Amino acid sequence: MTQTMDRIDATVDYLLDHIAGDIIVGAPLGIGKPNPLLNALYRRIKANPSRRLKIITALSLEKPAGRSDIERHFLEPFVERVFGDYPDLDYVKDLRAGSLPPHIEILEFFLKTGDYLGNSTAQQGYISTNYTFVARDMALHGVNVIMQAVAAKEEGGQLKLSLSSNTDVTYEAVERLQAIPGHHFLTVGVINHALPFMPNQAEIPPAFFDLLVTDPAGTHHLFSPPNMKVDTPDYAIGLHAASLVRDGGTLQIGIGALGDAIAQALILRDRHPDSFANLLSELCHKQTAGRSLERFEEGLYGCSEMFVNGFLKLIEAGIVRREVFADATLQQLLNSGAITPVPDAQTLRALRDAGRISSPLSQGDVDFLTHFGILLPGVVLRDGTLRHETHCVPATLDDASLALIATHLLGKRLKAGIHMHGGFFLGPEDFYQRLRSMPPAELAHIEMHRIDFINQLGSHAALASAQRRRASFINTTMMVTLLGAAVSDGLENGQVVSGVGGQYNFVAMGHALPDARSILMLRATRESGGEISSNIVWNYGHTTIPRHLRDIVVTEYGVAELRGQSDAEVVKRLIQIADSRFQHQLVEIAKDKGKLEADWEVPEAWRHNLPEALEARLLPWQEAGLLPDFPFGTDFTSDELAMIRVLQKLKRASGHPVELVLAAMRGLFDDKPVPPQWLARLGLDEAGGLKQALMRRLFVGNL
Repeated sequence: MTQTMDRIDATVDYLLDHIAGDIIVGAPLGIGKPNPLLNALYRRIKANPSRRLKIITALSLEKPAGRSDIERHFLEPFVERVFGDYPDLDYVKDLRAGSLPPHIEILEFFLKTGDYLGNSTAQQGYISTNYTFVARDMALHGVNVIMQAVAAKEEGGQLKLSLSSNTDVTYEAVERLQAIPGHHFLTVGVINHALPFMPNQAEIPPAFFDLLVTDPAGTHHLFSPPNMKVDTPDYAIGLHAASLVRDGGTLQIGIGALGDAIAQALILRDRHPDSFANLLSELCHKQTAGRSLERFEEGLYGCSEMFVNGFLKLIEAGIVRREVFADATLQQLLNSGAITPVPDAQTLRALRDAGRISSPLSQGDVDFLTHFGILLPGVVLRDGTLRHETHCVPATLDDASLALIATHLLGKRLKAGIHMHGGFFLGPEDFYQRLRSMPPAELAHIEMHRIDFINQLGSHAALASAQRRRASFINTTMMVTLLGAAVSDGLENGQVVSGVGGQYNFVAMGHALPDARSILMLRATRESGGEISSNIVWNYGHTTIPRHLRDIVVTEYGVAELRGQSDAEVVKRLIQIADSRFQHQLVEIAKDKGKLEADWEVPEAWRHNLPEALEARLLPWQEAGLLPDFPFGTDFTSDELAMIRVLQKLKRASGHPVELVLAAMRGLFDDKPVPPQWLARLGLDEAGGLKQALMRRLFVGNL
């Protein structure tokens, strides 16, 4: 029986009193964590070394703080405005400071990208596992507390709860813990009224939890990362990727500038197909054969471990609108055209012939037909007849009965269709607000679901295959080797950048489903310490995706189709989409290793893969407003964006000594007018010390 707790500190008392020995917490990734309860428990055990605490989670989010004085000055008012009262996690602060107590252990299966490089405690606590294995691994550690933030609402005098963002792992974790003989554990739900109330699979009865925390302190602002600028390489990658997405298909994308670039490119393709085709022709050296350039007549179905803002924009644009239904036979009949979304006698006939329903109909058949809107709501089975209001029809499916049912008892359109399946969500504040305010009829088409359903085929392979037709599983990677392996989560020295997450599963599904494709995107180069390096390399000491799962690779310079190709052809196609400053080196090493014929040369069309050439191709379209810097808006003000541009110049110059000297010289001799509020914002209005004076001059010189 669920026990209601009106205070977080009393909840901590309960946990400490009712769990003997170590407390092992399983908590969701991202915004599903009940931060106030986690912090209260952490502080209590931190102060009492006689108890041990282990937290198993992922993606522990922290408000940005800045690494320098000028960054901190810039960020403070922005963070206060955008992140509000979001409470940072105490264990994150101690992890960063290297002060995590020895009797507390933090294990994460996905780290905030790049944030913990060089942090030995976080690196040692990383669990390398597929997202679909997380519930299993929590059970292996003997989790004895499952805690999660939940959404709540009153309806008809009854309290209703929703797992909101995080249906991903919780259901399976509880099932696995229940299956351990004699294992005692507690489930704790903490109401956060800021969480959008998501319907369908996310709805959960209060009785699911042993403890339900109603303390108002559990409600706080959600972590809301702002939309980031989409620059030229990102748009080029997004445009290429958008041309690989097939109408009537399935889409998976991720968060960040690349995800926004794909979403905006898909909207451009649908609303301005001629412009999209012309733009792509420019990028593809006039060779667009095999690309998808048409508008979306059927629409797309979203199936993604992460439901991001780009998907919401695609839903609002009417592109993500293809409905799928939670029944394999029904979905297969729709796919084949044997039935349509409008029920008729043929619908019942096809379901009968496929063995999905019987004649005469059983109660289970009637429940199925009513649930999906094939029969009118309120139709009942009684004494071998179907009854609704004044109509009474034999429940057999012979021609005469089918005609009567079609005339009197059929619904107008199939119901319970889903446009978007996601495991968890994360986005800017206006994304959350849209979900909170969306009309119920629209929200019903979005279903947050279990990660073991979304990220793999598993026991539901027939349903998944029917729903996920023509799938484009698009993921981001850091590097690709010339033989087709991908490096996405870590470095060759063992340092973890982020985590495997669901990437391996989606790549594997791209090969397992008959008409699906795995698409890996990456920028052709990266800059570090003032040096430019190629992200297409001969070899690397760590891989996330093995070469035998190579499929499609996209950079800003093009698309490499690798599926089924020989090693030599894979090498050629990847070199052709590499930055031209590195192509000669890649050709030479491939020849030296015997993977490329001695007389092969890069074709002329691919010898000009350079940033400046790319900028020239896309500039007219950017000036025309088709490729805006922030396609879905931004939380930054115009003043903040102007300051960011200058700060980015300074950050880049810091890695180039000559540029830094030139910037300083410009600041000495250039006395551009600077809005005083900018200098005050950056703490440079009263430049008392030498360092402040220099920073002020550098800032002025780069306006």
